[in-house]
Amino acid sequence: MTSGSDDPEHMDRRDVETLLAIMRRLRDPERGCPWDKGQTFETIAPYTIEEAYEVADAISRGSMDDLREELGDLLLQVVFHARMAEEEGHFSFPDVVRAINDKMIFRHPHVFGAEHERGKVREGFWERAKDAEKARKAAGGRDGPTSMLDDVPLALPALTRAEKLQKRAAKAGYDWLDAEGVLAKLDEELGELREAVRKGDRAGMEDELGDLLFTIVNLARHLQIDPEQALRGANDKFARRFRAAERRAGESGSTLDALSPAELDELWEAVKENRE
Repeated sequence: MTSGSDDPEHMDRRDVETLLAIMRRLRDPERGCPWDKGQTFETIAPYTIEEAYEVADAISRGSMDDLREELGDLLLQVVFHARMAEEEGHFSFPDVVRAINDKMIFRHPHVFGAEHERGKVREGFWERAKDAEKARKAAGGRDGPTSMLDDVPLALPALTRAEKLQKRAAKAGYDWLDAEGVLAKLDEELGELREAVRKGDRAGMEDELGDLLFTIVNLARHLQIDPEQALRGANDKFARRFRAAERRAGESGSTLDALSPAELDELWEAVKENRE
């Protein structure tokens, strides 16, 4: 599908080879862009995370135009990392593509496997497939995890990492029997936080607040609620109500910062009551 030229301006703009050529040019030691040439895996990683969130945001807003653009931005991140890895002699973009192709085929024998495997999906299949994949990597000389928690990435958002750690521990039977047990633990952690606040113990407050948040994630998991999605919903609701309060204050010829605490409470309750 390529034109045979390595000049991106004369290549098919729908072809991933064009994007690869653009990145080669941007990283070219002589002709490249100073900013792009100066980047490393570490400096680009935050942008990769940000672009993933922007994809999720476009999906939540139902904007297909934005989703198309944000997916392109995310693909650029993959190409950027692959190019830097190729420059250092580790791997190239085709190796990234092959790795995910191999993984998806290996994890879906019920779709791509032998005739007797097709169409047979049993409970726990996905987890067993991933375990088999880890064993295959270890057999090939690649270090496998020494703990069930080792391959939960440190760079994940804290809520997501907490949930993944808890799910891994639950596989080993280290879990609450039901949500009631987690609720009791939540009360316990809240009491310990109150005690740390009463003492003015800053380190204790941080520690206990972390335990409280971790327990809330555990409760969400037992209630089969995505904590990230729940918090996003709370953020959106707060922002919507805050804007409504700003609007109401403006309509009365005032601003929020000019109102007394009692007036702010009354205004907030009015906004909530009207479900604004």
